[in-house]
Amino acid sequence: ADLMIRSSMMSPTILVLVVLLAELFHCSTCFHTSYRQARPISCFKMSEGTSANAEQEEFITILGLGSLLSERSSRMTFPDLQNFRLGRVPNYRRVFGHPASIFFQRGIANQETLEMSSLSAEYVDGHAGFVCTIFEVPNNNMMEGGMPSKAYLEREEEFDIISVPYIDLENGKERQGGVLCARYTDEGYTQRWGKERFEKQYGVYGIATIWGWKQDSGLLPCATYLRHCTLAAKSMGPACSDSFLDETFLADRTTTIRTYLASNPQIMTTEPPPELAVRYGG
Repeated sequence: ADLMIRSSMMSPTILVLVVLLAELFHCSTCFHTSYRQARPISCFKMSEGTSANAEQEEFITILGLGSLLSERSSRMTFPDLQNFRLGRVPNYRRVFGHPASIFFQRGIANQETLEMSSLSAEYVDGHAGFVCTIFEVPNNNMMEGGMPSKAYLEREEEFDIISVPYIDLENGKERQGGVLCARYTDEGYTQRWGKERFEKQYGVYGIATIWGWKQDSGLLPCATYLRHCTLAAKSMGPACSDSFLDETFLADRTTTIRTYLASNPQIMTTEPPPELAVRYGG
């Protein structure tokens, strides 16, 4: 009410500025923050150009960059997926830049050698990007009001789930609204899940940070997971395989996976544990 009284004494220009600032402040408190634009994406409304009714759409487009390069692996998570194909995500770099709790839980993280990192995408303006997989899945309460549902976030707990433009390599057309697992922050994780969950998922393993690993930290890919992703990319053909090898980087953001595997050939010849042979079989 006080704002309404004061607004009557404001010029139209000042009033517009006040309204815009109020809206900006509101969005800055949104739960889901976009690493891609270093500011909120309208409280996770879909990317510009996407249907205004995106949150009501029957299907969601997923962009796979790691395990989801494998159709078999993708169907373990999304059994009703449709139209599995290739695409490209421009302006993002694919990086083995953070440890994943699931690797510790499954006994495939090597803390002694720091071979324990997983993949995410991070925004780099003008970067060529990488080849990904694209597929559609039934919404099934994965998105609620244009935001990732809690059930969906549980599947990808440590990531910033964002909506980005992508190129469908079947027809070369740029599309809007592909859902991607992007780099997040420790602060965002604890805000979303709480400090107790961080301690349960990471602290008990002696891990003090998810997203704070520096380029010179020596963090390396989880070997079992890297082998799985490499085989999955190979199964999708040369374009996907070459992209994974040449457009995926270690935490130093310099060393490509092709170079790393050439120096560590044992990674591709070491089978996963028997109980994980199917899940991490490429």
